[in-house]
This record gives sequence, structure tokens and C-alpha cells, in this order.
Amino acid sequence: MIKITTPCRIHMTLIDMNAEIGRVDGGTGLTLSSPNIKITAEEADRVSIEGLQGFADRMKKAAEALLPAGKGIKINVLELYPAHVGFGSGTQSSLAAAAAVNELYGLGKSVRELAFAVKRGGTSGIGVTAFEKGGFIVDGGHRFKDKGAFMPSAASRVPPGPVLFRGDFPEWDIVIAIPNEKGMHDQEEIEIFKKFCPLPIEEVREIAHVVLMQMMPAVIEGDIESFGAAVNHVQTVGFNKRESLIWPGFVKDIASFMRSRSYGAGVSSFGPVVYSFVDNKSEGRQLQAEVQKLLDESVGGTVMLTRAKNSGAEISRLGA
Repeated sequence: MIKITTPCRIHMTLIDMNAEIGRVDGGTGLTLSSPNIKITAEEADRVSIEGLQGFADRMKKAAEALLPAGKGIKINVLELYPAHVGFGSGTQSSLAAAAAVNELYGLGKSVRELAFAVKRGGTSGIGVTAFEKGGFIVDGGHRFKDKGAFMPSAASRVPPGPVLFRGDFPEWDIVIAIPNEKGMHDQEEIEIFKKFCPLPIEEVREIAHVVLMQMMPAVIEGDIESFGAAVNHVQTVGFNKRESLIWPGFVKDIASFMRSRSYGAGVSSFGPVVYSFVDNKSEGRQLQAEVQKLLDESVGGTVMLTRAKNSGAEISRLGA
């Protein structure tokens, strides 16, 4: 039997949703220590998903995509986090099941090969690299001629984009608000990409400038002030700017409140998860309590205090 604990990720910005120079997508994101998806798995005669059932269908399909002929697997789901909130649950749950098959049956596949097999990473490679290595990640998107259209990962069949930068993230405290609501997904996501893309090339250049000359150096130098400023900046331009037009009021209110009391705050992917960065735990706990009150008075939800995870999923064999 094996045990797999995945991280989750926040997605900060897509970089190029214009494709004028031949590439599309690209983005930045950060791996979080918690919340997690945790499973155990063992060989079996058929495929079964036991325990928590939030991603049972997705895990079953992922396992079936990798299983050798005539083999099965029993997966017991011990921990989950919500779907369609901005944590990348689709990629993490699929890769957890695929990695379980890979380990149990000695397939010897890389994480990127697993991701392609289970059709993840078609827009953002952040979640795949988060599972593999953790840390702060910048990926380079895809050749537009390979992808052929502006679309979300779930609707795309190209492999994850190349990792341009992966760095250990400083030990800053991160406040995560998880409202009791879902972000846009599936067909809604596809329609948003169709509606807004391609974006103006000037905005692509602006995002690229902020990522390359502010966000990445701030991670390397441990400069929380510059990093927070970069996070705030990329909320106001490009695809994030268009997403903000369709955020519910409570997401806008929480993001604005967290931004006013931290170094920087943003909405992960299509939301509604909001994240912010502080440089000491006491400030983090105070902000956590204040945001929890805001959620309690609106849609409900949970606020967590966490940190980055600078390594990938944890895979161990039990009873060995």
C-alpha cells in the first residue's frame, strides 16, 4: 500500500493571452503546504474509490488511463479540499490517482507523462510542476499552432508548457480565504476565454515585465514588499482584469480588504479563493480572524494560515 499527499496551488496570472508572437498561456503560481489531498492506494482486481467522494469520478478516469490491462486499484481518499475554487483540484486529484498506479505497478513514468495521460496542464503547467517539485513556478505556455485556440486546461489536449523558472519561496505567512462558493468552471470557463481573448499585446508586455523584473527577483531576494506589489499589479491587467469584471461582490470585498492589510492580495485562477502575504504570524492570525468574520457575515467559508511548499507531492510506501 502507498500513501500520497498532494499540495495545492494558487494561480496568480496568465501571461500571454494574445499569441501574436506564436505562444499562448504561460503563467505564475505558488505551491501551498495546505490544504491537501491525501489518499492511500493498493493493488486490486478492479477500480474502486472509497472514503471521501468529491473527486471519485475524476480519480477513477485517471487511474483507468494508466492501469495495465486486467489490473485494478483501490484508492481510499482521506483528505480533500473543495473543487472549482482556485486550488487546482482537478490536476492534483488526477495526478494523485495516476501516481498511485505508476508507483504500484512500476510504470516508471514521469509526472509530466502522467499529466499528459490524464489530460492536465493544457493551459497552465503550474499545477503539474507543483505536484512534481513545489515552490514558485513560472511556465512558458504553448505554441499557439499546437493548441489552436484560447481555452482552459480542462478543454485542451496539449501537454504542460515548459517550466521557465522554479524557485524556493520565502517563509512568508499566507492567508487564504476559501468562501463557500464555486468559481466558474467547465463550459463557463470556455465561454470566458472565447469572450475576452485575444487580449491587447500591450497588456501582455506589461504582465511579462512585472513577472520578469519584479515578481521573480522578489522571490529570489526575499523581498516581500516588491512581491506583494507585483501581485497587486497583475490583478489589474490582462486576463485577471477581465475575470475581475465577473467576480461576485463578496470576492471583490474580501480581496480589497485583504490587500489593505497585507503586502499583496489576489484571486487564484477563477476564484473564489483569495490569498495574501504577510511577514509575521501574529499579523497573519489577526488578518485570518478579520477575514473569517467577513465570510461569516456573507457567504460563509474558511480562512487558513499557511505557507508555501517547496517540494512536491509526498509519496511513501506503507508497511515496507
